[in-house]
Amino acid sequence: MSYRLYICLLLLIVSAYICVGKVSEHIFDINTTRMNKASISVFIDHYHPQKDGTSKVSIRVTHQRKRRYYPTNLALKASDFNRIMTAKRRNSAETKIYNKILSFQNKAIEVCDAIPVFTFGIFEDKYLSNKDAADSVRYGFEKYIKELKAEERIGTAVSYETALKSIEAFKGGLKFADINAAFLNKYENSMIIAGKSRTTVGIYLRSLRTIFNKATIDKALYPFGEGKNKYSIPTGKNIKKALTLSEIAQIFYYEAPSNSTKEMAKDYWIFIYLCNGLNVKDLCLLKNKNIDGDILEYERAKTKRSKKENERITVSIKKEVKIIIAKWGQLSDNPESYLFPHLNARMTAETERKVIKQLTKTINKYMKQIAQELDINKEVTTYFARHSFATVLKNSGASIDFIKEALGHSDTKTTQSYLAGFDQKTIHTTTDALTAFNN
Repeated sequence: MSYRLYICLLLLIVSAYICVGKVSEHIFDINTTRMNKASISVFIDHYHPQKDGTSKVSIRVTHQRKRRYYPTNLALKASDFNRIMTAKRRNSAETKIYNKILSFQNKAIEVCDAIPVFTFGIFEDKYLSNKDAADSVRYGFEKYIKELKAEERIGTAVSYETALKSIEAFKGGLKFADINAAFLNKYENSMIIAGKSRTTVGIYLRSLRTIFNKATIDKALYPFGEGKNKYSIPTGKNIKKALTLSEIAQIFYYEAPSNSTKEMAKDYWIFIYLCNGLNVKDLCLLKNKNIDGDILEYERAKTKRSKKENERITVSIKKEVKIIIAKWGQLSDNPESYLFPHLNARMTAETERKVIKQLTKTINKYMKQIAQELDINKEVTTYFARHSFATVLKNSGASIDFIKEALGHSDTKTTQSYLAGFDQKTIHTTTDALTAFNN
């Protein structure tokens, strides 16, 4: 064998190896050579097969070593995908699929070439602006998640990301037209079988309902509501999270090690209870300007963007609250400084969320320990402080309207769901009126 023939054979083997590698990776580059632009390739996501064994065909965009995937409405088996993409001859059905794949890729190339300075954000705005993408449930979710993050509503954005992940795991590549009452019932049943609670199902599907409400689609496709061919989102059983007054007293008088994290957790729980059941995020966001003498006023972060006129919650500062502020707070002449030392003005929204989440976990961890030591057979968390505030007020004779305003609720139904049933003493005293004639 001549040296030249040997080299030719070697090159053929290497070329064949490269082709085999391409097929095994299920990635195909077609006419993607462009100067200083992102590279566009076709990819089948065989790592996440659907229940029928097919996988989504996606457009893969690579720029400066970063990759993003944009699913099409095509789903194929990996073997069929490889055959269609490599075949020298295709039947009419395969040719139709091949041309459709090329159309997705060509559009991505055209969009990319039209961008003077490539960024994924600009690419997505242009590439996903067609009606086919607008009908995509994933696109609806991702568009809203992007808005939430721009508004620094990180917690809500994460909640929608979780909902999208769950729904896509059940069936990927959904269009709004694919979702009806039958589909939603199947999703609910699969979640329950997987051990998820109805509360979790409700949270995810309320997120989906919001995306439906934001999408410009035929109203006849709307699957939510009451009646025939409509789906009603389940509500979880409302487990009451209130402590009795005697249990709250035990926590008040519990002596944790001085200046310990455990003492801080107990004090913060009491602060939440006495300050109208504010949540940990609102506690961290309090500033010195929120205090005016014996009054604390603040706006709930949770509802700040959802109400046209933000309602300010007014709290009576008790002596116990003053002691907690003096012990753990940082009173300052600067009205914009935070009351408690957990956040600072330089933090991003993502960092703020992590700090608040960690503080909540810390409070809950030590409060569960304290409850166990006090033989309180309840998993005492910050939610218990909020619900206990409402329930103790109700049992003392406070009106639902007063409690509603104190909690910052816009609907008395929400307030009612917070309230535990009346205690036995109240039941006995109140129902005495039924036989008052005996007195």
